[in-house]
Amino acid sequence: MFHFGFSYVGLIYLLMLFIPNIIWTKNQPKDYEQYAQNENQSLQIMERIGEALVCCCVLIFADFNIRFSSMWCIWLLLSFMLMLLYEVYWIRYFRSEKNMSDFYRSICKIPVAGAALPVCAFFLLGVYGRNVFLIASTIILGIGHIGIHLGHYKNCRKVIT
Repeated sequence: MFHFGFSYVGLIYLLMLFIPNIIWTKNQPKDYEQYAQNENQSLQIMERIGEALVCCCVLIFADFNIRFSSMWCIWLLLSFMLMLLYEVYWIRYFRSEKNMSDFYRSICKIPVAGAALPVCAFFLLGVYGRNVFLIASTIILGIGHIGIHLGHYKNCRKVIT
């Protein structure tokens, strides 16, 4: 059963996602636009649809708010740990020289961490909330967002080598 209502956990996750991305707009890697103009349009569409759906889902379902009496809190804890690792990723990037290799550097052996970490975190949040809408939305987002950044990463590696 789904419970409509405001999710403060969803709001916290979105803030953890959006604040570094807003800062990033003024700190993009050198030559990023060169990679962005060659993005697959199908992946862009999936990314945009996924972004909108995920943002809506995490805010309108109270299923994501903390329930201490449930063993499902383990999923919330794992999800939150991924979001914290995502923040570490951004701190490391903002302290770097801000080039493409810095932007796509792995963290804890997770490739394209800036794309993969939040997608995985939102997926686990959906598992925690037992919310099929967020899980499906995150899969759509993941295909688009991670797909785009894997393409950038592959092109970046070709230029470096």
